[in-house]
Amino acid sequence: MISQKITQKLSTLLLISLSLSASPALFATDGISNDTIYIGGVLDLKGRSKGLGLNMKAGIEAAFKDVLVKKYRVEYLTLNDSYNPKKTIKATNDLIKKKVFIFAGNVGTPTAKVSLPILKKHNIPAVGFFTGASLLRSNNNNSIINYRASYIQETSAVIKTALKKGIKANQICAYVQNDAYGMAGIEGIINALNGTKDSDNVITALKQIEALTGENPARNNKGPVGVYQRNSDFARLGYKSLKAWEKSQNTQCKLVVTVGSYKAITEFIAYSRYKKESWIPSAVSFTGAENFKNALHEFNVDNGVIMTQVVPLLDSNIPLVVEAKKKLGKDFGYVSLEGFIVGKLVLYGLKKIEGDITREKFTSAILNSRFNIKQLSLDFMDDNQGSDLVELMVLKEGRWTKVSHENIWDTK
Repeated sequence: MISQKITQKLSTLLLISLSLSASPALFATDGISNDTIYIGGVLDLKGRSKGLGLNMKAGIEAAFKDVLVKKYRVEYLTLNDSYNPKKTIKATNDLIKKKVFIFAGNVGTPTAKVSLPILKKHNIPAVGFFTGASLLRSNNNNSIINYRASYIQETSAVIKTALKKGIKANQICAYVQNDAYGMAGIEGIINALNGTKDSDNVITALKQIEALTGENPARNNKGPVGVYQRNSDFARLGYKSLKAWEKSQNTQCKLVVTVGSYKAITEFIAYSRYKKESWIPSAVSFTGAENFKNALHEFNVDNGVIMTQVVPLLDSNIPLVVEAKKKLGKDFGYVSLEGFIVGKLVLYGLKKIEGDITREKFTSAILNSRFNIKQLSLDFMDDNQGSDLVELMVLKEGRWTKVSHENIWDTK
């Protein structure tokens, strides 16, 4: 009898101890406690691309601040992965243990490649990841919700204007990160060149480069592509690869499509300028406009770089952008604006739910619908991507300037 009482007392003490030491999120069902909905995010907050992660985080948090969904606050729980897929796996599992409701705003393609299967296994939606890779875009995937246009759309927007300008297929080259992110850019180039004049040998070379597998495969000196290893800035080998292509084809790279991090792409552009190349580089939105511009300025590169954006331009007067500018203050920029849009998309889905908030109801509230958030139009009727917006900019005198498709080559 005494032993039974002691056992009961110890069990009670143990339960009390666990309840005091655990965080509210630990015991929440589907990431919802008595007063808070927990949204998870795994981003680079300390690594070489931390400017992207910190700005995405700032944008999402600004959207969530002081907002109630029914009776709930919305809180963004983030962990750092330093843009390293191995760290992404651990961080993703750690947040799942905390029982977050969904994941939103994760940064990067190679990191998404390892996190998405984990989220799928646990039936956790992925919303507004900061990547335009095809691996997140499927008509049959009800657990992934994208805001942004794809890398194929971004690279195509630039390449098609180059072709109209008279630039030949073998004069369109690329400098990319040697992983799934960089290959997403190569896929975009292939897509844009398909069916164009004298492009067969270029497309064949690009497909052979894209097909190589493994960690950091030998992709240099095999076609109109130079590569660098993720989380490094060494540009010389990729540069030499493009020079080898020029020599083998008796041509000159006119446009160099870059797909990488802002530091690595800056090093490449600076090195090519040092070598007196007249190449015109373009960059996709993931490169991060503000960090990219500042990094280029350190090498006295203030002109002649093309960049695509997938959010409204910062001087837009639509209410969404006006609100983002007010709430973000000094942190307002292209990446933080995208984070703000992702946060608003999450809130839209949550507020549209009737009755109990569940993951299934959340995705159903967004997919197969068409709506606008403060005059930003989103369309999920045909796929899981809400926006096809691609804006073109050129760096002029240290500032990103909007240009039309017709005068994009006026880079001076």
